[in-house]
Amino acid sequence: MLLNAAVPPSYDTDPRLLRAFTAVAEELHFTRAAARLYVAQQALSRDVRRLERELGAELFVRTTRQVSLTPDGERLLPYARRVLAAHDELREAFRAAARPLLVDLNSPGLAHERVLRRARELAPDLELMARYESGLTGAARAVLAGHLDTSFGRYGGLAADLRAGLGSQFVRYEPMAVILPEDHPLADLPEVPLAALAGERIYAGAGNERTPEWTDLAARLFAGRGIELSPPAPLAVGKEEFRRIMAKHRHPVLAVVEFPPMPGCVLRPLVDPVPLSPVSLVWRKGLRHPGLDALRAAAAEIGAREGWLVRPPDSWLPEDEPGLPVRP
Repeated sequence: MLLNAAVPPSYDTDPRLLRAFTAVAEELHFTRAAARLYVAQQALSRDVRRLERELGAELFVRTTRQVSLTPDGERLLPYARRVLAAHDELREAFRAAARPLLVDLNSPGLAHERVLRRARELAPDLELMARYESGLTGAARAVLAGHLDTSFGRYGGLAADLRAGLGSQFVRYEPMAVILPEDHPLADLPEVPLAALAGERIYAGAGNERTPEWTDLAARLFAGRGIELSPPAPLAVGKEEFRRIMAKHRHPVLAVVEFPPMPGCVLRPLVDPVPLSPVSLVWRKGLRHPGLDALRAAAAEIGAREGWLVRPPDSWLPEDEPGLPVRP
């Protein structure tokens, strides 16, 4: 479309439209983009079409099989990201002090709860509210959509488009463990060598769209060791449901050493080598909130005191993991 050069166009674009465009541009899929923004797909499509009318440009090539950016869409994307980052920073600057900070802890009973407790001690006048989203990929989408403020998990296992919108602080190297039925042949061992799991089928969240970063970590750990990933299964929510599923299927479950006790099961650290889950605190870029400052200070304080930032000898990490501290 050709614009009249004598009368420059005037754009006053709603950031919501840019957010819709950016989500589709990064997902290249309208259904996934709508889920990421917690909106109906019809509403998302309507916002994209409205933006195209306002700009006088077609932004996407749509077919029954795929969605791709046009040259105008590719040209708009970096501008849209910068506008949204500035918009989020402005919003946070004026809203942060007056509202609670929503802190996702993944699952109850993990070490992240200690960080939150210490942050509340450091900032007693603030309201830091715990949430439990069970998976960093799902939580990261909620953070970017403004439904959460922070989360904990494997930042390096997130898709690049999610990492691009997040700030992060490495928190700890968390040793991994395996949950076994209490009558499993390996349950009497105080520690389980990885080699002893050869031939086992282990559940690590396969099929759970909220936790692909955990499944990816497990797949990398199991590769070449004769350990099989358990196929996708519904997520067991609550201790009783966990006990029932474990008793029925008897698949060991990959976990971390501070995973809370489960009925009918034992938790055993993994060794030879010690596999590590790299945990970071993540937040939406542009977030300004004294509660985030308290969380970051609490994580650094506990990490320094308890050696969370020291990689144990004879340990395993995935190669080329983004977001890790630089080793001296």
